[in-house]
Amino acid sequence: MSKAIESAVFERRVNALFAPYTKPGSPGAVVGVMRGGEIAFCKGFGLASIELGVPIRPDTRFRIASVSKQFTVTAALMLAAEGKLKLSDPPHKYLPELPPLPVTIDQMMRNSSGLPDFLELLRLGGHGLDRPARPEDLFDACTRNRHLNFAPGSRFLYSNTNFLLLGLIVEKLAKKKLGEVLAERIFKPLGMAHTSLVAEIDAVIPNLATGYLGDAEQGFRRAAHAYPQGGEGGLTSTVEDLLIWSRHFDRPTLGKTLPTQLAAVAPLTGGKANNYRRGVAVEQLRGLATVGHGGLWPGFRTEFLRVPKADLTVVVIANLGSIDPWRRARAIAALALEGNSRMKPALPPISATEIKLLAGTWFNAEEPSLFDLAWRNGEAVVTQNGMPFALGRRGGGWLAAERGSYEFALKPGPKGTLKVDLGAGRIVTFGMLAKRAAVPADLAGTYVSSDCAAVWRISRDGKDWTMEVGGPLISGGAPWIVRGLDADTVEVESPGSWIKATQLAHLVRDRDGRIVALEVSTGRIKKMRFDLTP
Repeated sequence: MSKAIESAVFERRVNALFAPYTKPGSPGAVVGVMRGGEIAFCKGFGLASIELGVPIRPDTRFRIASVSKQFTVTAALMLAAEGKLKLSDPPHKYLPELPPLPVTIDQMMRNSSGLPDFLELLRLGGHGLDRPARPEDLFDACTRNRHLNFAPGSRFLYSNTNFLLLGLIVEKLAKKKLGEVLAERIFKPLGMAHTSLVAEIDAVIPNLATGYLGDAEQGFRRAAHAYPQGGEGGLTSTVEDLLIWSRHFDRPTLGKTLPTQLAAVAPLTGGKANNYRRGVAVEQLRGLATVGHGGLWPGFRTEFLRVPKADLTVVVIANLGSIDPWRRARAIAALALEGNSRMKPALPPISATEIKLLAGTWFNAEEPSLFDLAWRNGEAVVTQNGMPFALGRRGGGWLAAERGSYEFALKPGPKGTLKVDLGAGRIVTFGMLAKRAAVPADLAGTYVSSDCAAVWRISRDGKDWTMEVGGPLISGGAPWIVRGLDADTVEVESPGSWIKATQLAHLVRDRDGRIVALEVSTGRIKKMRFDLTP
C-alpha cells in the first residue's frame, strides 16, 4: 500500500471518529496530527457557533484551559535561567501577601505542593464558575488559606492554585502582565500568531468558538463561565499553533534545555514517582512514553499529546463538554502508529462480568474516601467526589483511572474488600458500604473555616438534612444536601450547573464525645477544618 493510500485510509478513520459531530446544528472539535515535523492531518468537525452556523476550521480559536500551564512554567523557567527566580524558593518570597508555608516553586510546577485548589476553596463557600469573580477575589482565596493537603513534595494532587500563583510571580518579576510576557517571549518568536492570554472573560477574541454543554439527544446549551483566568488556564489558541509549540520540543529555539526542564524527573519524598513533571504529564500509550496535558473548562476540552519516540503529535480541541479529547487523541495516535514495532499489544478490555461482581459503593473511613463503581455505557466507571472517570486495564491485575490527573487504581482484596492505590505508594483497603448510617443527630450547627472563609449552617427538617452555605463572595442559594455514611462521616452534595460535586465531612469530637469541628475532603482539598461555632 502506498503512502498516499495509507494517508487516505488514516483520514477516513479519523473522520469516522468525529462523524457524529458533522450533523447539522452540532458543536464539535478540531484535530491536528503532526509526524516528523509534517502536518499529516488538520481538520475541523462541527460548528464553532450553533447560533451563527459558523463551522470549525483549523484557524478557529478555543479556550485550551490547563494546557496553558506548560506555557506559564516555561516563562518562569526563562526567568530562573536569568537569575531572577529560584525554583527552591517559597512563593511568599515573591508574593509577600501569601502566608509563609513550606512550599517551593518547583513543587508548585509539579503539583506536589499540597496547596488546595482555589476553585475548590471558593466552591466550599458556595461560589462557582458561573458566577462573576475578579482576579483579586481569586488571589484573596490563596492568601487566606493556610491549609496544606499533605507535606509538600510527598504526594501529587492537581491544584490550579500552583499555576495561578506562578503566573502572578512571573508578572511581578517581569513587571508586565502575564499575557504580554508570554507573547513577547514565546508566541511571537515561535510564530504562534493566534495564541494569547486574555484574562477578562468579556473580552472580544476574533474567531473564538462558543463552548457548549449537553448532547444531540438532550439538546445543546451554552456553557456559563464567569471567572477571569491566568497562568492556570487562560490561553486561547488554535490547533495549528499548538502543533508549532510541539515542534519546539523537538527543535528548541527559545532555550535549548527548556523542553528537557519541563519533563525533568523529581521523585516524591518517599521515593515514589511523580508522573506530573513541570506543567506536563508523562504517561504510557501501549509501551510508548507520552508527554502532554489536557484542558477542561465549561464547554471546552483539549488534549495536547506527544509521542516523542515516534515523532508524533496529536491535538484535539472540542467546544462541547461531552466530547472526550483524551480518548480520541489516543485513538488517533494508535491509528497513526499502526504497525509500529515498538507498540505493545493492547491489553484485553475490562469486561462487564468483572465489574458487576464488584459494583457498588465503597468506603474507607480513615482517608476518608468514597466512590461508586459501576458498568455504564459499556465501560467500567468510578464516580468519586461527583466526578465520573473510566477505568482501563493495567498490569498486575489493577484497573486504573485512564487519565493521569487521577491517581486511582483498584483490584479485589481479601474477604470482599478492594485494594485501592491512591498514589505515592498508599494502598488503602476499602469495604463495601452495604447500608448508610443515619446523619448523627448532634450534627446541627454552624461551622466556619478560616482557610476558605466558608460558613456552613447544617439543620434538620424532618428526615432530611440540608446545609445553607455562604462564603466571601456569596451567601444564599440552593441548599446543599447532607447524607449519612457512618457514625463519624457524612457526605455533602453541592448543586451546580456544570458539575455536581460531593465532599466528605469527618466529625471531630472532644473527649466528652461532643462535635467540635468537621474535617472536609473534596477531590482537591484534604481534611480542611471547619470549626463549630458556639
